[in-house]
Amino acid sequence: MITPLDIQNKEFPKVVRGYKEEEVDGFLDLLTLDLEKMLEENRRLKDQVKGLTTEVERYRNSEGAVLETLEAAKALMGDISTSAEKRAEILLKNAELDAQLIQREAKENIERLNEELVSVRNRLNIFRARYRSLLESELEKFDTLSAELFADKDMEELKNYTESKTASVEHASFTKATITNLRKGEKV
Repeated sequence: MITPLDIQNKEFPKVVRGYKEEEVDGFLDLLTLDLEKMLEENRRLKDQVKGLTTEVERYRNSEGAVLETLEAAKALMGDISTSAEKRAEILLKNAELDAQLIQREAKENIERLNEELVSVRNRLNIFRARYRSLLESELEKFDTLSAELFADKDMEELKNYTESKTASVEHASFTKATITNLRKGEKV
């Protein structure tokens, strides 16, 4: 490549019918200046291209890093989503197991309460039967005793006896309130 210095130092041989030396030198000076400007601009543009190439490379690397980050974020989101779904499944299964346990306990409680109800009903029926039997037995004893006691006396004596007892009770003038107070243990 020809440099501006080569142009300046170039000397042409002189011939008879040649060009005017001053015009050729002036033209060469112009060429030298233009070539220097072009070479300087070429250097400047090459430096600019290098800078831009470095910047583009940096952006490409950044783009790669951004793409890697995006891929990592997608993978992480997938993992989080999968983890959340698994956790939701586990929570749902636990809730179902808890519900089954509660239902089982409730059924067992119902069965136990029903058994207790049947037992209490049976005991009540037995109590009623025994109490009825006791009352009937006592009524029979009362009837037997009264028949034995009052068989010797005639009814007129019994009537007199009953009237005298009634008169003595009325004489004592016990009222219902007095009897209630006596039952409570209060003084009359």
